Amino acid sequence: MSLEKTLDLIRQIAESTVRDEAPVVDKEAMWPEQSMRRLQREGLGGFVVPKESGGLGHGLFGLAQACELIGEESASAGLCFGMHSVGTAMIAAKATEYQKKNFLEPIAAGEHLTTLALSEPGTGSHFYFPQTQLLSVSESEFILKGEKTFVTNGSKADSYVISTMGVDPEAMQHEFSCVVVEGDREGLRWGAKWNGIGMRGNSSRSLALQEVRVPAQNLLGDQGDQLWYVFQVVAPYFLTAMSGTYLGVAQAAFNEAREHLMKRSYRHSGMSLSHNQLLQHRLGTLWAKIERTRQLIYSATRQYDNGDPMAVLSIISSKAEVANCAVEVVNEALTLSGGIAYRENSRLELLLRDARAAHVMAPTTDILYTWLGRALLEQPILDS
Repeated sequence: MSLEKTLDLIRQIAESTVRDEAPVVDKEAMWPEQSMRRLQREGLGGFVVPKESGGLGHGLFGLAQACELIGEESASAGLCFGMHSVGTAMIAAKATEYQKKNFLEPIAAGEHLTTLALSEPGTGSHFYFPQTQLLSVSESEFILKGEKTFVTNGSKADSYVISTMGVDPEAMQHEFSCVVVEGDREGLRWGAKWNGIGMRGNSSRSLALQEVRVPAQNLLGDQGDQLWYVFQVVAPYFLTAMSGTYLGVAQAAFNEAREHLMKRSYRHSGMSLSHNQLLQHRLGTLWAKIERTRQLIYSATRQYDNGDPMAVLSIISSKAEVANCAVEVVNEALTLSGGIAYRENSRLELLLRDARAAHVMAPTTDILYTWLGRALLEQPILDS
């Protein structure tokens, strides 16, 4: 299926199933089951799965647009789909024949949902320094011990891409590894249901790994490949999924403000707010802010898909810029929409709560700008 047709299908799903489910997802902090399952049924679970494994084989440019379309209707659904796609890309990057058959092909068939499990309680935003242990039992089996936090799609996915320390207890940072863990394995213990002020449908839960036995063939790439995955796969795919989702949030807020200005008229004069020059100016600046952010994201993802080695810098800046954009646009949309927008459970209230998470979702905005500055000054991106 071409990218154009794929995005048309996603738009149809977003404007029906995702839109219809969004209010209850937020109100009840409910994982967007109907949205995610329909995306799978329609063959979109394999959005980034290579075509040779039965998938659609789309890249970052397509992923940004897909998450934008879904995120415009539900930020939680956009991120849940995005994290599934990131986990899929992690598996696909150096997939063995076993991993293609047992993970990628079921994902492409809509029978398997995956996600990332990188963050940990002791490392905060420095998710690339995992403390989870990967212990060798034999040549064919590992044991996992540790704890993960903020696992999107937590307890809902069929597998989890988990970052760990190296097998050797003396392993250095560059020797960290990644492994796929099936969701039905013994020893996975889920924490309490996520109940945040925003992004309430993420099912963003903590996960305790209590001596979980995993076959060695679930190891992604070679032992010690984790930092390669962080910058070659996690960074571009993860940041793109979030960038697209929050771009959708900004667009949704703009749409709310524009609709209000188009429909609202003063009773005493009959004049529509759309005729007010100041409001015209302010709405125009919002459009420009969104559009320049969109073009940065689209350009960065095209660069990556074309193999440009500098693309990661543009992708890093994209997530930082879209976080600023989403928060500023929602705030301004609230002002433009007047007092009625401040009613409880208004659409803009939901968008404001969702948008604010953009700055704190790792890597945080401050960390991303620091990484960008270090790279431009030819310094190591990661601190010691």
